[in-house]
Amino acid sequence: MAGQNLIDSFLNMMAAEIGASPNTVAAYRRDVEQFAELTGAKNWSDYTDDDLAEYVQELHRSGYAVRSVLRKISAVRDFFRFLYSENEISENPALDITTPKKEKPLPKFLTEREVTLLVRTARESNDLSHRRLAVMIELMYACGLRVSELGGLPENCINFDKKQILVKGKGSKERLVPVAERAIEAVLDYQTIRWQFIGRNRRSPWLFPSLRSTSGHITRHGFFKALKEVAVKAGIYPSSVSPHVLRHSFATHLLSHDVDLRSVQKMLGHEDISTTELYTHILSESLFQKVNQGHPLANRMRKKA
Repeated sequence: MAGQNLIDSFLNMMAAEIGASPNTVAAYRRDVEQFAELTGAKNWSDYTDDDLAEYVQELHRSGYAVRSVLRKISAVRDFFRFLYSENEISENPALDITTPKKEKPLPKFLTEREVTLLVRTARESNDLSHRRLAVMIELMYACGLRVSELGGLPENCINFDKKQILVKGKGSKERLVPVAERAIEAVLDYQTIRWQFIGRNRRSPWLFPSLRSTSGHITRHGFFKALKEVAVKAGIYPSSVSPHVLRHSFATHLLSHDVDLRSVQKMLGHEDISTTELYTHILSESLFQKVNQGHPLANRMRKKA
């Protein structure tokens, strides 16, 4: 088959056998045809792994984002795999093609003022569910909890004397996390109205019970939905607020106030400290300011000026 016919056959296979959407098929066509154009439109059997490596370098030189490069490489790799399976080429030059590492997105976080505004807006509502929501936001932010950990907190999880909370995390691993005084007070106040969520004569093992959910406690979806609603009332873009953003905010704010990375790692329940290191993105600007203010050379330059 001629070159273009092979591309058409490949795309037909993608649509018929794999069920690729029309948009995906169109994107694959663009990527494979761009590859052929950039590399000189050789016979497919003449391509070598060096040609593929040079193609990847050309993509980088052209300024494509990592995500785009990965997509284009995937299309070319799948195309050569198709050619090899159809016996159009005797060796597959794309087998060992090197792909760039996908960039990890930096964690999103709220400002300290925005977190305070969320809690205040929920607390000032006369609605009982919003008053409970205020406590949940405060506890999640105070302890860096995952939403699954928050919903599954047992009623007796907090040691009020030691100001600690026992959290059961991923893999049923337990960790002790200190609880801020204000969050302790919020939970104690909430306990006076907790019975209204289950009825006076009912009992529940959960700190945040719910009669509507099959689990017996407030669900991930329920908390997520309520959080979005209070964000709108607080004048904060709901797209920038989520349970995980509150957890990110906890870590980010602790690091910005000079809490050491290892302590934050333990409180978050991260097994690998490299996961926690993602939050150090906020340190660069504040560190620059501290060096500018406190370094002897900086002080000397200011005196000369």
